[in-house]
Amino acid sequence: MKRVGDALKRIAPWAAQNADVAIALGLAIIVGILGIMPDEIFGKGDEGAQVQDQLVSAATLVILALVATALLRDRARQAPVEATITSGALADLPRRLARLEQIETLVTGTRRALDELQLVRVLASQLEISQAHADARAGTTRWSFKGGTGTYLRAVTLPECMAAARKDKRHLTVRVEIIDPADAEVCEAYAHYRRSLSDAPDATGETWTTDRVRKESYATVLAAFWHRQRYGLLDIGVGLSATMTTFRWDLSTSRVIMTIEDPNRAMTALAGTFYYESCDTELRLSLEQARRVPLEHYKRVPLSDEPTVEEVQELFRGIELPLPKTYNDRDVVDIARKALRAKDPYELPQRT
Repeated sequence: MKRVGDALKRIAPWAAQNADVAIALGLAIIVGILGIMPDEIFGKGDEGAQVQDQLVSAATLVILALVATALLRDRARQAPVEATITSGALADLPRRLARLEQIETLVTGTRRALDELQLVRVLASQLEISQAHADARAGTTRWSFKGGTGTYLRAVTLPECMAAARKDKRHLTVRVEIIDPADAEVCEAYAHYRRSLSDAPDATGETWTTDRVRKESYATVLAAFWHRQRYGLLDIGVGLSATMTTFRWDLSTSRVIMTIEDPNRAMTALAGTFYYESCDTELRLSLEQARRVPLEHYKRVPLSDEPTVEEVQELFRGIELPLPKTYNDRDVVDIARKALRAKDPYELPQRT
């Protein structure tokens, strides 16, 4: 009896909260009992069977009514909840999804920007810069340069790229933009800038003067013609700028290197990054605005392996970039030497 009492105590709270369901359950049990009881209990003969059927039918109807009442009550309880969900979270769902898409786009863009920034690397020594240039030259089919007079281009970049292209018998495209040697003002401005950084001679053993700036630029033009005459697969273009820049850009198919006058500081980025593509666009547009050197006339004045004074003078006259009248034969020879046997201005000192 105690167990039964405990069971009733546990059931009582549930039955109180769900009275209609409890009554329906109780009636269902009673109907089940009535259905299995003998007909004689309700009367004799057919009369007892009819009474039994009537009781079962009536109880069944009551059960169905209670079940319907329970369903209506549950719907009434759920209506405010559904209205809240529909008018609140679900109604706001499109805006939230749009916001989520914006956040996802922002995260993706940020991740891509961070990945690209990681590929813009600072070079902090001459050795690193030299190695970066060597990596840039390896297997490249194009080279774009913009800077001062192109001394390093003549001394290292152009000869190395030419040798590799000739060895593989492949095409090489070179685009160069340097200071206009015929513009005295920009030559003086560049020389003054270089002297303000250091009065000491660089690795070539020379100091920077206006005359040196002019000769270095003339030498780059001469080197372009000389190499073009000797390699048919070389497509080279030179532009002369009336403005100077404190940066130097070297761009190959694999990377871009931006250097300054400090030989121990530079930046590099791999092809495909935002920085690389931006530099490529800058160099193309800048070259289009520079005064073009007519390198298509490279056949008009054949240059010897060791160009003579007359050949050099005739070449510059033919491209409407005549040498200054004050230049003597020694100056012309100096230009030819710089063009074909330039010294690396950033050469590391040899260890003993």
